[in-house]
Amino acid sequence: MKEDEKQALLDALKVAFCYMPKAIEVNKYEYGDRYQLVLNHVESVREVLLMNDIDPDEVDGEVNSDIAPNSTY
Repeated sequence: MKEDEKQALLDALKVAFCYMPKAIEVNKYEYGDRYQLVLNHVESVREVLLMNDIDPDEVDGEVNSDIAPNSTY
């Protein structure tokens, strides 16, 4: 796979991750019996981001830089 293709895939994954629920938001009340499956999906995406040296906790600020608060560190 070419480097620009890999980057395009990672960029798409970052955008998708921004729209996924945060793990703390996933519960049985909201997701019913599927809540564990949803948690597994969220964790799978986090792992792929981490394997590519991308901090999942920083993705939203990178993708939505126009609305992200300024960093304090």
